[in-house]
Amino acid sequence: MTHEIHKNPTNPQQFKGKTVVITGGGGVLCSTMAEAMAGSGARVAILDLKPEVAQQVVDQIRDRGGEALAVEGNVLDLKSLNKAHSEVSKAFGPCHILINGAGGNHPKGTTSKTEFNIADLEAKDAVTTFFDLDPEGIQFVFNLNFIGTLLPTQEFARDMIGREGCSIINISSMNAFRPLTKIPAYSGAKAAVSNFTQWLAVHFAKSGIRVNAMAPGFFLTEQNRTLLTEDDGSLTDRGHTIIGHTPMGRFGEPEDLIGTLFWLCGEGSKFVTGVVVPIDGGFSAFSGV
Repeated sequence: MTHEIHKNPTNPQQFKGKTVVITGGGGVLCSTMAEAMAGSGARVAILDLKPEVAQQVVDQIRDRGGEALAVEGNVLDLKSLNKAHSEVSKAFGPCHILINGAGGNHPKGTTSKTEFNIADLEAKDAVTTFFDLDPEGIQFVFNLNFIGTLLPTQEFARDMIGREGCSIINISSMNAFRPLTKIPAYSGAKAAVSNFTQWLAVHFAKSGIRVNAMAPGFFLTEQNRTLLTEDDGSLTDRGHTIIGHTPMGRFGEPEDLIGTLFWLCGEGSKFVTGVVVPIDGGFSAFSGV
């Protein structure tokens, strides 16, 4: 997958000399952010559980003349993160900007239907009700999103203490503002990420580290594409509902995240910390009426 690399037209090398670490960097949204940061002069380390996927992103960046490194990293394993940190430090030096992009949902933390119906109790394995939610599946979702944000921060924020121009960017979600139907585990986990962003911003406020989050609205990714679109590209019922509640009337494009990313990581927001910025086409502002 290739993307146009976006640069700030007023400062195309605004991140020159910075080392950026992106977890979950092989995904659709994070790979776009990685390419944009590299296109603006940063040295970018792509951390992913699948090193071959990370390498594909690195190859695209290098083909355009950027600096990038693929690093295998498990955001739920401190030993793995420590090893990844050593590789990044050796290649690029200390981390200036950490983007905690790893996250996701799991079917075992998801109900089959929007609303509970007592008749579904008789359906057994055909329908997953609230009462059938698997605690292990829910814990997996919380770990991946919340612990998977906390542990990389513990590892890479050590580089940032007492230094200027350092930022942590967490990835929250619309679910954190308004819990979406069917996905209680993911909604709760992303709410925790937003809360943690604010807590960490206060904790690090006098240490030279700003902490903010982006909350994407509805973007088509490999995880949700089959839930929102049919094989022919038309919308599913859930897809229609989302577009109907998005005032701008479309899904987000990965490039729609870049302006906010550049702002939060750059000099223009040096008095901004502890905010969660919706990038959602107006979804969070619309009451539905």
